[in-house]
Amino acid sequence: MAQIDRRNAKAKEDFAGAHRRWEDDQKAWALRKQAYQDQQQEANAKVDVLKSRYLTGDPDAVLENCELVLNKSQYPDFFPKDFELDYDSGTRILVLEYSLPPVAAFPTLSEVKYTSSKKELKETHISEAKVDSMFDSAIYKVTLRTLHELFEADTANALDAISFNGWVTSINKATGKEETSCILTIQVKKQEFLEVDLGQVDPKLCFKKFKGVASAKLAGLTPVAPILQIDKSDRRFVSAYDVADSLDSGSNLAAMDWEDFEHLIREVFEKEFRTSGGEVKVTRASADGGVDAIAFDPDPIRGGKIVIQAKRYTNTVGVSAVRDLYGTVMNEGATKGILVTTADYGPDAYEFARGKPLTLLSGSNLLHLLEKHGHHARIDLKEAKRLAQERTD
Repeated sequence: MAQIDRRNAKAKEDFAGAHRRWEDDQKAWALRKQAYQDQQQEANAKVDVLKSRYLTGDPDAVLENCELVLNKSQYPDFFPKDFELDYDSGTRILVLEYSLPPVAAFPTLSEVKYTSSKKELKETHISEAKVDSMFDSAIYKVTLRTLHELFEADTANALDAISFNGWVTSINKATGKEETSCILTIQVKKQEFLEVDLGQVDPKLCFKKFKGVASAKLAGLTPVAPILQIDKSDRRFVSAYDVADSLDSGSNLAAMDWEDFEHLIREVFEKEFRTSGGEVKVTRASADGGVDAIAFDPDPIRGGKIVIQAKRYTNTVGVSAVRDLYGTVMNEGATKGILVTTADYGPDAYEFARGKPLTLLSGSNLLHLLEKHGHHARIDLKEAKRLAQERTD
């Protein structure tokens, strides 16, 4: 009887322990669920704001929408996926400077045979003429496809026309040096383009129908003058204002206004780069948070264009934010990317950044940087979460 009682007591104790662990797991899951829902709500709110601005014809929103469309295009790994956009709300013309893959990036392998007598693999490659023909066909198709994707996604009818310039960076065989040339250019009106059945056309003939300009043989990389070129001045930059002097030891960076936080990051990095003659410019608010500031460091060794992103987060920053930063660095043609947050980073984030031109600065790093330049503040994530919750209640 005593043995049975001991077994029952042990079973009750085990059950109670398992129940406590289950309750702890439930609480942890509820916290993760709430954090996920908060992130989703914030992301959805940004999308709604972008949609509203886009439907009213806001030029910056039109550009952001076009960027989203182009970034969603699926291409092979060797495709550059690099472009620059400009939009004139007066003429309603989108100008697209689009990077195209070089001839050398196209595959040439036709077949592989195993020779039993020599016990070796023999590769057969297609002719240079065939490669050139494949390149020409692919470039015309990419051009028409890109125009189609942008016009189809233009639900607000903000685009009357698109001016497309296709650029290729490759080695000039005559000089042995790398050169970037515009090899084709076209300007198309939306109404006329959407009347064409792309499933039935010959890409080159369709390109010529719309008065596109290109040499007879695209693979020759003969430069042509763009019909309309992009305005290279970066209109994302906005007037900056100082925030650091208003901080004191009681200021909670994690709870400050998000726009003030971005300007604070610009200000502190401007002080950091000032000794080398660099400058930092803050950009307009973006729906995807692509670029919050851009630093231009003139140092000949470590300098260049540096993309800075500011994340006023109360939760751990995951690897997706670091991947986005790396993609932005590539798209901007920057030499480095810096991600600054009020929180910290997960192990996957640090692992992804390893070996790449990326710097991850946590909340502790940010406070140290501020103190270095004579400013004091604090970071209290729990307080920031509580204040955010009170604002939503």
